[in-house]
Amino acid sequence: MSSKIIRAGMALTAAAAVAIIVAVGSAQAKPTITPVAGQPVLGLGTYDLAELGYEVKEYFLSGTAASYKRVGETGADGHWTAAPDATAPYTTRIVVVRPKERIRFNGTVLVEWLNVSGGADASPDWSITHREILRNGYAYVGVSVQKVGIEGGPALVEGAFLKKADPLRYGPLTHPGDAFSFDIFSQAGFATRWSKILGPLKPKRILGAGESQSAVFLTTYINAIDPLAKAYDGYLVHSRFGGAPSIEGARIMGAAPDPSLPAAVKLRTDGRVPVITVVTETDVVGSRLSGFYGARQPDNDKLRIWEIAGTAHADNYVIAASASDSGREPIAMLAAALTPTKTMLGTFMDKPMNAAPQHHYVMQAALAGLADWVMTGKAPPIAGPLEAIAGEPGEPPSLALDANGNARGGIRTPWVDVPTSRMSGIGNSGGPFGFLAGVTEPFDAATLARLYPGGRSEYLRKFEAALDQSIAAGFILSDDRAEILALAAAMYAPQ
Repeated sequence: MSSKIIRAGMALTAAAAVAIIVAVGSAQAKPTITPVAGQPVLGLGTYDLAELGYEVKEYFLSGTAASYKRVGETGADGHWTAAPDATAPYTTRIVVVRPKERIRFNGTVLVEWLNVSGGADASPDWSITHREILRNGYAYVGVSVQKVGIEGGPALVEGAFLKKADPLRYGPLTHPGDAFSFDIFSQAGFATRWSKILGPLKPKRILGAGESQSAVFLTTYINAIDPLAKAYDGYLVHSRFGGAPSIEGARIMGAAPDPSLPAAVKLRTDGRVPVITVVTETDVVGSRLSGFYGARQPDNDKLRIWEIAGTAHADNYVIAASASDSGREPIAMLAAALTPTKTMLGTFMDKPMNAAPQHHYVMQAALAGLADWVMTGKAPPIAGPLEAIAGEPGEPPSLALDANGNARGGIRTPWVDVPTSRMSGIGNSGGPFGFLAGVTEPFDAATLARLYPGGRSEYLRKFEAALDQSIAAGFILSDDRAEILALAAAMYAPQ
């Protein structure tokens, strides 16, 4: 340990932050963790986490990160090899949401690679799984891994990156570029395991997670960096498309595709730890991007792939309803928040976005299943793929549809098997996000009468039976059963 780091740690007073030196296996310099007082800039919901038994802390993570270079071929099979290359100093931030009482902690920490596609740090995996996190005692860590989230850069829209959102608070942050993001994510994982960012809590399982662009980066991380770093005990790869960025960290937004990389990349078949990949209809087809269809592969003893019928990459729950969903609000308020809308983040789409909540509920089952898999060795259930039809050369695949216009195959839930709407992950446009939002097209009264001649009571009876099938199959948690039934009753169109 260098004398400079020792002197820096000794210089901090009780009034300032106490630096904690953590042991890291991936970086050439050990990072320093510095607590930061005040409210972090990160959307964690409009509800009061303290009332739910949780506290929020923010830390700056400072040190030296390594970049990597590829060794040999980077083929479609994902069996990539990397070696450390350059080093650079960095200071980023991590946001910790942890149970206030040690007895509530279940030993599992979800570490999210924060998403920057909107030009600022976002926490979609927190948004879509936070109910499971809060009710069952997980801890959560959000990491500003990419440069865009800190200093701005290419994105779908110009967002309030950290130095823009709060220049004074985040002025000390510095990011050397996304080539170093993989090692920064490793260091965040080790810091979660060995430092005191969880206070008195002692973690037993560290899970890495990322959604959309973050999931794409996480694909490269699992294929090339995880064999070296060994920082995480499992991974939740959420809504990835087909490709994966280079080991050298070239950006994937605002840049031409890298001709040296395959358009679709699978996960390596000799994975070190369990991985669950959860994808929506949007992701499978691609919707202007390289679709996951080309990256499909069989499950194995370390991999489960869940494709969810009737879901969109960016739906109404994760974008809007999740912000107020504390688990304590009246069902009528949750139902109202899930009402189909054409607006998203101040922009307008051509059609109402996908508003069915199965994406959220299945993701909660995926998180619980991954945690249990890591803890017990018992793998989650295997799910069949969505029924897809290959397109002509250069064209995306199409999804096979049932008589109601909903996708066939994949993970089945009552929203597609006992439907009141046509729900899809494709077919929308308008604004910067429309191609990701999918559609909701409610059935008219005549269609509902044809499907459920017995009216509301028949619908709810069939919905309950389908829900119990989804729970028995392991794709929805029994903890969510009562809420889902109440939500179905609240959202059924009056007859």
